[in-house]
Amino acid sequence: MYTLFDSFFSPTRVIVVSEERLQQAERELKENQLRVIDNRIDELTAYRNNLSKQIAPANRPGKDLDQLDTMPSDYQPPGVDGNAKEPQSLEEALTGE
Repeated sequence: MYTLFDSFFSPTRVIVVSEERLQQAERELKENQLRVIDNRIDELTAYRNNLSKQIAPANRPGKDLDQLDTMPSDYQPPGVDGNAKEPQSLEEALTGE
């Protein structure tokens, strides 16, 4: 007679596999993982190339105005030497030394 109690205490199942078969199965698994990774890399590379082709020909708006965009520190008024040594302290700045 089969009872609910028997389902919890069923005999354990033991499967014996040779070392060679185990190593072969592990190798096949790793080869499959490598193929999956290579396929994913190919897909991502194709997607990246597609995006770069879409971006490359697009002209950036305001490209002609880029020359006018300079940082205030990039502009030196006439008579100012760009290679002049900056004062290292407030005393040097005040005395002009």
